[in-house]
Amino acid sequence: MTGSSGIAAINAMDRQAFIAAFGDIAEHSPWVADRAANARPFANRDGMIAAFTDAVLSAGETMQLDLLNAHPDLAGRAAISGEIGADSRSEQAGAGLDRLNQEEFERFTRLNTAYRENFGFPFILAVRGATKHDILTSFEARIGNDRASELSTAVQQVCRIMRFRLEDRIAE
Repeated sequence: MTGSSGIAAINAMDRQAFIAAFGDIAEHSPWVADRAANARPFANRDGMIAAFTDAVLSAGETMQLDLLNAHPDLAGRAAISGEIGADSRSEQAGAGLDRLNQEEFERFTRLNTAYRENFGFPFILAVRGATKHDILTSFEARIGNDRASELSTAVQQVCRIMRFRLEDRIAE
């Protein structure tokens, strides 16, 4: 769905139309929109955001890991080659990740690899409003976390990403 839509129109959508319109909010994971649809009718945009958040937080660890693993590496090969979703591409470009010099790209690649080896899922950060330097600082601060803390942090970051994406699409 492009542009902005009101909550009344969203509530009036049948389930398939809702999933078609919002199935990409959670990266390659339309199951989140499917679960969020169960909370309709939404009172307002914040209610819809809460439904998406609840869908992720109430999912088991296996589904959460699948959701995390659906996300591309920040400044990774898929991002560089344009093989990521439009929202991710825009968000990474907004943080300057499409304009890295060779040294920065190599640093991101090393950190992405080390992070995946440590935790079994990609580093996730809601990059809106962040610079590449902010992202690298966060990367380095989080790579030493224990797995349970980092899983929780990554899931919370996914919820922030979904909030930003829904705020962009839904009129208040």
